[in-house]
Amino acid sequence: MHLNPYGEAPVRLATELANDPPRTAIELAERCRDADLVFSQRVRRRDLTAVTDFLENWSAIVDATTERDRAEALNLLLAKHSHHPRLDDHADGWHLHYRPDDVDFAELLTALISVGTALHLTGRGMHRLGRCAATDCERIFADVSRNGRQRYCCTRCNNRAAVRRHRDATRSNGSVRSA
Repeated sequence: MHLNPYGEAPVRLATELANDPPRTAIELAERCRDADLVFSQRVRRRDLTAVTDFLENWSAIVDATTERDRAEALNLLLAKHSHHPRLDDHADGWHLHYRPDDVDFAELLTALISVGTALHLTGRGMHRLGRCAATDCERIFADVSRNGRQRYCCTRCNNRAAVRRHRDATRSNGSVRSA
């Protein structure tokens, strides 16, 4: 079975690139290959610049305070970076593309992330993209949990916040022991 590549994987890639932006075109290409993105285009410096600019705009979706604002921000990216869907069989099976064939690397990646984000949010819930709730972290996360209640970017931030809540509760209950 050939799975359509638009969905969870591009959203995870977007969060990784937004949280830790690549410094060179070579690094961008390597990180995309590590995320199993298949591409034949050469990744150039201008692609890095275009993807970096795109990710700044994509972050507006993450930071939107209402579902309507999130949808409007995403619709702007979809209008600019994606095209009508069409069937293609270039990779051993029919699948959808939301971009023309003759695009550079940045156009391929921005279409993939835009459509992937739309599928992620409409398929899982408009709240399934956010920033870490830890007070000392601003990293972006894509919520792919079963229950859809992810609040932290990683287990480490979740654990630190739990310890902080426990200590605060202990102090407010007067349960702090003196040595």
